[in-house]
Amino acid sequence: MKTVGELRRQYEQLRESLDERARRIWGASEALALGHGGIARVHAATGLVPSTIGKGIRELRARESGVADNVTGVRRPGGGRKRADEKDLTLVADLEKLVEPVTRGDPESPLRWVAKSLRRLAVELQSNGHVASRNVVSRLLKNLGYSLQANFKTREGSSQHEDRNAQFEHINSRVETHVHDGNPAISVDTKKKELVGDYRNGGREYRPKGRPEEVQVHDFINPELGRANPYGVYDIGQNTGWVNVGITADTAEFAVESIRRWWNGEGSKRYPRATELLITADGGGSNGYRVRLWKMELQRLADDLGLPVSVCHLPPGTSKWNKIEHRLFSFISQNWRGKPLLSYETIIKLISATRTEQGLTVQCALDENLYEKGRRVSDEEMATLKLYRHRFHGEWNYTLVPTAPKRSIGVRRAIDRLVS
Repeated sequence: MKTVGELRRQYEQLRESLDERARRIWGASEALALGHGGIARVHAATGLVPSTIGKGIRELRARESGVADNVTGVRRPGGGRKRADEKDLTLVADLEKLVEPVTRGDPESPLRWVAKSLRRLAVELQSNGHVASRNVVSRLLKNLGYSLQANFKTREGSSQHEDRNAQFEHINSRVETHVHDGNPAISVDTKKKELVGDYRNGGREYRPKGRPEEVQVHDFINPELGRANPYGVYDIGQNTGWVNVGITADTAEFAVESIRRWWNGEGSKRYPRATELLITADGGGSNGYRVRLWKMELQRLADDLGLPVSVCHLPPGTSKWNKIEHRLFSFISQNWRGKPLLSYETIIKLISATRTEQGLTVQCALDENLYEKGRRVSDEEMATLKLYRHRFHGEWNYTLVPTAPKRSIGVRRAIDRLVS
């Protein structure tokens, strides 16, 4: 019995040489040969609508019974019903807006998938005045580059926060507002720590046949080289990346210093009229929403920049949804796959050489500062912060206001957003 994959390959080989009726008859013939469930399997392999396959089956049976068949059943070019997106020109754009806040997937892959079901997306489109079924949504998502994914580390625990989706929509709204106003909106995170030296790196690269690059058998850290801690800053509006490669601990001080270096090197040039900086970050790690040192260092950053610094954290258990994972880190991993990270210079060159067809460019620098683990922030120090929590989940969304702002209008707008 043919598998769905075999049917798909056979159909792809034949479809260009078959007209509409011939495709229908071929699909019907295969469905009959498969027996029970054949229509569903042919539909899954070819995309032929089950009613079309059923019509082909009736035609085959009518031919076997000797009933005259004088109708060709082939429409003239351009005939038939128009697709939903051809009749409704805003359908695709509105669908993209619905799925953008909740796209996710394997961070190592540029493929995307969505957390909302096809049925729910169809209902939301219908509530916005569109005519769209779950089949239409499925076809459009496939055309947009979304796909069903195999098992991967996406399980977020049995309990999910009731406002998880609302927080994603809140973040998306904030980002859209900042980008529209010409203010920077960045996504930040620490990439997986990497051993420096002649160690195996996943993936393959082209080399002379039979001559793979030799690396260490065991991944024991080399004390002289240590580990690389790449902390990334992804500019959402500009599609550019900045990576600060640390040589010591991944601390909140290191995280904020990486953002400061991005601003001094790129941000201030791209946003000379900025009135506020928006940071989207995971809920844990060195930039977690419970980390006091993170907030203390952000206050110092706000004072240095003279700008309000707002932070929106992803809900707990959703770190794989961070934009920097898909729009920056995934392409860095693809660029250096199969290449041993022999030195910090090698790492910086490979990261800086990362490019995409969509225009992504990346800059990278080495941070040789020493960052102390275990630094504690007292209640008295926390009381000195000019920290304002937003009305919606103030533990995840907050703004740190500079002591001496450069532009008072930015402070007023930041405070106004707190009550929205």
